[in-house]
Amino acid sequence: MSQRPSWQEPPTLAGQSAKGVTLGGVLLIVLVPLWIVVLTSLSTKGAINRAGGLVIWPDGITFEAYEEMLKGSTVRTALLVSLGITIIGTAISMVVSVLCAYGLSRSGSFGHRFILVLLIVTMFVSGGLIPTFLVVTGLGGYGQWWALILPGAVSVFNILILRSFYSSTAAELMDAARIDGASDWRILWSVILPTSRAVTAVIALFYAVGYWNSFFNVMLYMPTESEKWPLQYVLLTYVNRGVGMPGSVNAGFGMAHSQTAPLSLQMAVVVLTLVPLVIVYPFVQKHFRTGVLTGAIKG
Repeated sequence: MSQRPSWQEPPTLAGQSAKGVTLGGVLLIVLVPLWIVVLTSLSTKGAINRAGGLVIWPDGITFEAYEEMLKGSTVRTALLVSLGITIIGTAISMVVSVLCAYGLSRSGSFGHRFILVLLIVTMFVSGGLIPTFLVVTGLGGYGQWWALILPGAVSVFNILILRSFYSSTAAELMDAARIDGASDWRILWSVILPTSRAVTAVIALFYAVGYWNSFFNVMLYMPTESEKWPLQYVLLTYVNRGVGMPGSVNAGFGMAHSQTAPLSLQMAVVVLTLVPLVIVYPFVQKHFRTGVLTGAIKG
């Protein structure tokens, strides 16, 4: 009698213990820096001075950093800009990706094989940064918010995942819809999308996170006026580079007379950039296995 493969054997106590230790270590690696950032943002100036920098243990809690940050116009404006770019950009990206993936998933669609090969080529060959900059600026994109959305609105990788999932949709469902007189638009809306909520939610999260965290295009296409900066670029400018924040109560991080510690204010901006993702992720996390993995394997 042949021995069963190791993955079919019941887990051993040593294996279970090793998994628990590994997962616990990964959890600590994620949570400890997050704990330090949040705690530092809530610490008083004296607590930060006593700790010599980042605070690891609570020693005087205050919300002064958040109050000062939100009283200034720079962070509030940047937050609205980031939300607008993320919502509008994700909607545009999803519409284009879903339509493109559905067309490429239909074997009888016009030129689908040539377009598919062309899209795959762009994953490995691109025009480069300078030609992209010249095209965007030549179309009048400098200083315009659409320059932060359209140049990176479509991801070929995401289209391929959607196409793979759409190709695996039961042909009987689409044939039944066609017999009932449904058009391609009706099939996409009433058959494909309802059966692919998981992969659609995951791809939408990918796009949203990309837009929310994007700051490089701001460096290329946005002028120096801070009222057009998204939150991530404010984080880069006023936290990493330590530049004073115009519009804040104390007019910057470096003011000696400030009642709020500069480090506490910096960490408060970091926490603000994490809050939307922390809120959204739990609602989408359950779709990851049935979304990305199934879309990548099927077809």
